[in-house]
Amino acid sequence: MSDAILQVHELSVGFGETVLVDKVSFTLRRGEVLGLIGESGAGKSTLGLAVMGHYRGALRPLSGAITFLGNVYRPQDATHLALHQGKRICYVAQSASAGFNPALTLGAQVTEAACFHGVISKTAAQERMLQLFGLLGLPDPAQFARRYPHQVSGGQLQRAMTAMALCSSPDVIVFDEPTTALDVTTQLDVLAAIRRAVKQTHTAALYISHDIAVVSQIADSLLVLRHGKPVESGRTAEILRAPAQAYTQALLSTRHPAPLATPAQTAPVLELRNLTVGYGSGEPVISRFSLSLPRGQTFALVGESGSGKSTLARTLAGLQKPTSGELSLEGEALSFDCQRRTPAQRQRIQYIYQNPDTALNPRHRVRELVGRNVARRTGLRGAALSEQISQLLGQVELSRDLIDRFPSQLSGGQKQRVAIARALAAEPDILICDEPTSALDPLVAQGVLALFRQLQHSTGLTLLFITHDIATVRSIAHSVAVMHRGKLVRHGLRETVLAPPFDDYTARLLQAEPTLEPGWLDNVLTQQSPAQTFLLQEIPT
Repeated sequence: MSDAILQVHELSVGFGETVLVDKVSFTLRRGEVLGLIGESGAGKSTLGLAVMGHYRGALRPLSGAITFLGNVYRPQDATHLALHQGKRICYVAQSASAGFNPALTLGAQVTEAACFHGVISKTAAQERMLQLFGLLGLPDPAQFARRYPHQVSGGQLQRAMTAMALCSSPDVIVFDEPTTALDVTTQLDVLAAIRRAVKQTHTAALYISHDIAVVSQIADSLLVLRHGKPVESGRTAEILRAPAQAYTQALLSTRHPAPLATPAQTAPVLELRNLTVGYGSGEPVISRFSLSLPRGQTFALVGESGSGKSTLARTLAGLQKPTSGELSLEGEALSFDCQRRTPAQRQRIQYIYQNPDTALNPRHRVRELVGRNVARRTGLRGAALSEQISQLLGQVELSRDLIDRFPSQLSGGQKQRVAIARALAAEPDILICDEPTSALDPLVAQGVLALFRQLQHSTGLTLLFITHDIATVRSIAHSVAVMHRGKLVRHGLRETVLAPPFDDYTARLLQAEPTLEPGWLDNVLTQQSPAQTFLLQEIPT
C-alpha cells in the first residue's frame, strides 16, 4: 500500500546457529502504532533494533528483507539501513535517565541529533522542540528546556526523550518499553502524550511492551512474539475480543488474577507509630505515618512515585534514620538503626529489592549469594551447606543445576527468585518487597506472586508489598494502605479500600490502572479536569 512506510518480510536475526528472531513479518503505516508484545527473551527489543539496522554484539540479520520508504534492505545491506538512525528512524529507550547526559540541559540534548544530522536548522529545531514540549504536556516549555535531567521527574524525562525522537520529524519511532518503570498515573500521561504525538505528526511507531493492557490502549495492531517467532497478529480490537492462540490467551489472563480470601484477624507482628522522615530542613518525605502488619498476611503499600513508599520500606528495614517515630517487633521496641539491632532482629526482617540486577553481586555465583545467609545462620559448611542451598532453590522453584551460575547467566525471573531465596535463607518473619515484579513480564510476575502466596501459606511469612500496580494488589494483598506525599490517605482490608466511595487520590490511582477495555484511555482523559486535558489540544502553530 502507498501509505506503508516500513515493511518487514520473513526477517530472521541471530548469531551462528542460534536464531533469536525467526521469520517475522509486519507492516507499519503512517500515523499507526504496531504493538509488539511477549515475554522477556521473546526477541522484541532485538526486532525493534533490527528495523533500525542496529545489531548488538555478534547478532546479525540471517535472512529476509526490510523495505523502508520504498528501498529494499537485505541482510548484506544492514549498514545502509543504519544510516537512517537518528534521522528517519528514531529510538526511545526504556530507561530515559540512562539516555541523557547529566551535564547538559534537556533543550540542548533534545535538539542535538536533529541539528547534527542536518535535518533542521538550530533555530527551527528550537521552535519545534518548544512545540513538542507543549504537545507532550511538559510544563512551561521554555523553562523546561533550561533544566538538567536530574531536575525533572521520571515521567517528564521519558516525554523529553520522546520529544528528542520527534524533533527530527522521523518516519518511524521505536518505543522500547517506555513506561515499564513508571507509576500508573505517570504512565497514563506518557501513554496519552505518545499516542497524540504520533497521530498528529503522522509518524509510524513500533511500541514494544510486555504489558498487553498498556499496548492495547495505544496500538492499532498487535504482533505477539514467543521465543522469537510470531504467534499471532491482527487488529488490536480483534485480538482482544477473540485471541486465537493459547499463548495470547495466557497473556490476557494475567490481567484478571484471582483475589485472595479475606483472612481471619491476627495479632500484629510489626507496629509503626507516628513516623516522620525528612532530608535537611525541607518538607518531610513522610509525615506522622502509622501502620500495623498482621502476622502471616500481606500488607500492600500503593502510591505514585515520590509518595514515600520506598523511604518507608528502608526505614522499617533499618536503612534510613527517621526524624521521629516508634517501631516495635512483637511488642518489643525495635531500633531504626540496623546496626543497633541484634543479629536475631536483623534476621527476622529481610528486604527484596526492585531490581535484582543491582541487588545481586555479579561476581558471585548463586551458591555464594544464597549460601552466605545459610552459613551465617546455621554454621554449615561443605556438602551440608550445598544441600541446604539446593533445598532453598527448590523452595523458590529453581533448578538445582543453577547453583554454580552467575547472575548474568539467569533470566530476569530467575534472578528475582534467587533474591527471594537469599532472603528466605535467613528464615525471616517479615519480608519487605519493594516493587519486586514491576520489571518482570506478566507471566513471570504471575509466577513470582504465586510463589509468594505459596511461601506465605507454608511458612507463615508476613509481607509488606510495595507496588504501583493495582492488579498486583488485588491478587496478593489482604490489607492495603494508600500513600500520597508521605501521608496515609486510605487504609483497610483490600475489598474495602478498593471499593467505593473513594477519596479523590485513590480514585485517580484506580482510574489510571490500564484495562483491556477498548477506548479506556480516551474515556479516562475526557473525564479529567480541563487543567489536565492538555494532551487533547492541538500542537501549537
